[in-house]
Amino acid sequence: MSLSLPEGLELMRVLVTGGAGFIGSSLVRHLLDEDPGTHVTTLDALTYAGHLENLSGVLDSPRHKFVRGDVCDGHLLREVMKEVDLVFHLAAESHVDRSIEQDQPFVRTNVVGTAMTLAAALETSVSRFINVSTDEVYGELPWRDPKEYEGGFSEVLGQGMNRSVDDRERFTEDTPLSPRSPYAATKAAGDHLSHAYHVTHGLDVVITRCSNNYGSRQYPEKLIPLMVRKALKGDSLPVYGDGLHVRDWIHVDDHCRGLIAAARHGTAGRVYNFGGDSERTNLSVVSDILEVLGLSDSLIEFVKDRAGHDRRYAIDASRARDELGWSPQIEFGQGLESTVEWYRSQSDWLEVVTRS
Repeated sequence: MSLSLPEGLELMRVLVTGGAGFIGSSLVRHLLDEDPGTHVTTLDALTYAGHLENLSGVLDSPRHKFVRGDVCDGHLLREVMKEVDLVFHLAAESHVDRSIEQDQPFVRTNVVGTAMTLAAALETSVSRFINVSTDEVYGELPWRDPKEYEGGFSEVLGQGMNRSVDDRERFTEDTPLSPRSPYAATKAAGDHLSHAYHVTHGLDVVITRCSNNYGSRQYPEKLIPLMVRKALKGDSLPVYGDGLHVRDWIHVDDHCRGLIAAARHGTAGRVYNFGGDSERTNLSVVSDILEVLGLSDSLIEFVKDRAGHDRRYAIDASRARDELGWSPQIEFGQGLESTVEWYRSQSDWLEVVTRS
């Protein structure tokens, strides 16, 4: 069953949980730009990675309302959802290292908070619920050298090479969930709850899973902003293990376009993967950052690998391409350069978010 509301109308009244975070604030901007009739409510607890600075330029828009609150507050959720048609659920604790050090906040927000948000959506009869998840729920893929696919995996296949695409090479929506860190396990639990609400209660739920995001306003505990910040200060740049862990990178703007496409065109109960078709080793990403900044690779310092650090993630986004008409538009090199330049020019933002 596809979303029954006429196209365009379903984005009229939207709730974004976690909307003051990195992806959430980008999504809020995209939604407001999408249609002049769209009204967005942002719900965020403003914990360490959520900041009103991320909503600068839209915070005071007459079509935007900010509510400070916790997704574990059922009463507040029900009050907020009385005024919306569509929910994008992004509120989450999202850092693997933090989840290893202390997993209870992840269980509370990612599992209990998701259950509370789903319950409120069911009670208030929202038209559609988008649960925004991660490729980390799938676990780990066998390592492959990204240089084998320098032109993009899709391009390699398009050249007629005799290569089968299966779950061992890229994650599909049918790949069994096999989370390997507390963070990934709590996100998988949220996915299972979302699917159960669709099957058991008939709630119109769509689940999305995305590869590593990058772009402006990302909290500087994540790889790219962390490395840019350290490089600008002249510090060494720590790289886990041998630096050959592989991630598929997607620009946050491409991800947000995918989320809106899933809301408009997705099938209830369906999962959609979003990836950038840009596999890179962590070491090559850090080296590229230094090149953009005109600095030497001598700043790189290899440090002990962390627990729960999966060797490779890669996304097969064929379903999103075929069913949603979506594809990534921002090439990684171009996106990385603009992202690095944004952080270089936004020293005030970096100071504000790291000080709180």
